Amino acid sequence: MNPRVLVTGATGNVGRPLVDLLRTAGAVVRPASRHPSDPDGVVFDFRDPSTWPGAFDGVESMFLVRPPDIARISKDLVPSLAFAQGLGLRHVVLLSVQGAGRVPVLPHAAAERWLRRSGLAWTFVRPSYFDQNLSGIFAPDIRDRNQIVVPAGASRTAFVDAHDVAAVAAAALLDPGAHAGKVWTPTGPALTYDQVAAVLSTELGRPIRYRRPGLLAFARHARTVLGLPAPMIAVTAVLHTTARLGLAAFETNDVLTVTGRAPTTLAAFAHRERATWAPSLGQTR
Repeated sequence: MNPRVLVTGATGNVGRPLVDLLRTAGAVVRPASRHPSDPDGVVFDFRDPSTWPGAFDGVESMFLVRPPDIARISKDLVPSLAFAQGLGLRHVVLLSVQGAGRVPVLPHAAAERWLRRSGLAWTFVRPSYFDQNLSGIFAPDIRDRNQIVVPAGASRTAFVDAHDVAAVAAAALLDPGAHAGKVWTPTGPALTYDQVAAVLSTELGRPIRYRRPGLLAFARHARTVLGLPAPMIAVTAVLHTTARLGLAAFETNDVLTVTGRAPTTLAAFAHRERATWAPSLGQTR
């Protein structure tokens, strides 16, 4: 019997390729989000109990993505999981974050602690810094201003393609027995942002420069130029301060161990996503 899997965050950087991988492998996938677009998708909200029965009915495995606006894990996340457990949920693959085991105040760490004592089988996937940040929130700077502006200093950051994270999660969901109780930290090679800029320059055929602002200058740029909301600016500042302090360069072989192939290089990612940074029509540089 093919496994039935609920995928939360199904429209996200990891969720979208994960749904495709699971379907290719023959799993019965139920993509869940607040506004589903998938024909098989269901409306799901961790804080709305009316959405829980339709999402969890018949589900034994779940890919759990904490929505960014949920910080109170015991109040806003746990009740839905306890409900699902009562309906037959047996295994949860949690999209956590690198370092969650060392920083107990993180919401991801609180989710991990609950799962450890829940009686459910669990697998924690703690990815490093997503390549997709370059094609997401920082894409306008690269596309329109030929620059990367982050407060990471000269230190290295272990980048990872979200598609590789999805492949690790898919393996865990398709074979719970082999991955229950495991903590995977998928990463790619650790690079400085000067190296990142050089990779993008080569792929795009124009010079991309890495600016090194301080925290205040970055916050001002993120607010006035990129238009990021204050909570995102704060989280982004913390992530890059961690890099500046030399704490984001940790590399693993977990992608190779779990999937049997090496992680995607930043050059390969940049080639795949190069249209993201194509200059806007009529733009002058």
